[in-house]
Amino acid sequence: MNIVLLSGGSGKRMWPLSNDIRSKQFIKLFKNDEGEYESMVQRVYRQIKMVDKDANITIATSKTQVSAIHNQLGETVSVCVEPTRRDTFPAIALAAAYLHDELGVGEDEVVIICPVDPYVDNSYYESVVKLEDITKNGNKNISLMGIEPTYPSEKYGYIIPAGTGTVSDVAEFKEKPDVETAKKYIKQGALWNAGVFAFKLGYMLEKAHSLIDFMDYSDLYVKYAGCPKISFDYAVVEKESSIQVLRHAGEWKDVGTWNMMAEVMADDIKGKALTDDTTKGVNIINELNIPILVMGAKDMIVAASGDGILIADKEQSSYMKPYVEKISTEVRFAEKSWGSYSVIDAGDGYLNVKVVLNPGNRMAYHSHEYRDEVWTVLSGRGKAIIDGMEQVVNPGDVVTMAAGCRHTIIAESELTMLEAQIGDDITVSDKKKYDMPV
Repeated sequence: MNIVLLSGGSGKRMWPLSNDIRSKQFIKLFKNDEGEYESMVQRVYRQIKMVDKDANITIATSKTQVSAIHNQLGETVSVCVEPTRRDTFPAIALAAAYLHDELGVGEDEVVIICPVDPYVDNSYYESVVKLEDITKNGNKNISLMGIEPTYPSEKYGYIIPAGTGTVSDVAEFKEKPDVETAKKYIKQGALWNAGVFAFKLGYMLEKAHSLIDFMDYSDLYVKYAGCPKISFDYAVVEKESSIQVLRHAGEWKDVGTWNMMAEVMADDIKGKALTDDTTKGVNIINELNIPILVMGAKDMIVAASGDGILIADKEQSSYMKPYVEKISTEVRFAEKSWGSYSVIDAGDGYLNVKVVLNPGNRMAYHSHEYRDEVWTVLSGRGKAIIDGMEQVVNPGDVVTMAAGCRHTIIAESELTMLEAQIGDDITVSDKKKYDMPV
């Protein structure tokens, strides 16, 4: 089974834990069977492998999320990177070309497109397997998954099936309605549009070439910024007459807001927090190293990180996006392929960062033109390489790098250090990478 997971989003609806680098799918609020915290993307990846251990999974994502994906899923996971953000049709076209030209997937093979952020049980992915089967053995160009509604939602588009069977032709699509219209759709047997599509790869490549002028994956990657911003629904699905829908009646939640996340997160409180006996229906997520006390509150979300603090009524938290867009701050926490960093303090001419490297990992060998850096090792053991010279580092060691100095650090065990950046122009773009010295 070939599955493409669409992993996008700017993180506005689950601020302050999410941002342009750490979108909602990377926040660890669920738990696996061992009781360890896991993120949406880890949960979805694990569930797919439980249902089909041989599934070929590719993550379609933006540049800013690649490090977090490798951090959470490992270096070997297949990733198709969008050079810039467009919409779902260009993203799926690029992924299709990537599967064909880079991974060697045949044009007769079925590809399934899934969002990365639903909260579902394993029966959902068992339905995905059925979707592959009816696409492979049927005569329709596109197969969709439709979720049997549990209430008249205004948040989802609707699929009107032509029949009442498990698999039906699609009669029409409906945009997000008001509640009363949604009730009418449900009486007609309408299904929620889950954003799950299946097709043979050759069909998608033909559609891509008909709307975008490109030769192959490499050519499309170069031309990607010029692709039209258009959704897959609008560009392909709603114009396709040879289309069918598979009903799914299992648990399904689109976890796109704090209000929805509160219904499924593993613990009501994560981090240092305490509530009194009069507090009811409150969820607290605290990433700060200071305690939070909540008293007398009802049905609220309290979320705190280095990027900010949210205190909101659960229902109102669904409408936070325009307010978050008014808040302009630099990202203060990010997961990297080698570990993570957290901004501790910043001022005129300096930035202090806490860096955690995972065992066996290293930063890129790099230099900065406009700033000096000082590493102070707090815990762990590793090896620093400074302008080609190796140096073993242990807790208490201090390593200084002047501007222009090439440097990296390799963690033998989990390694924590403070990084002081000093200079008049401290920016993310001030970084030049090099091959590791032999």
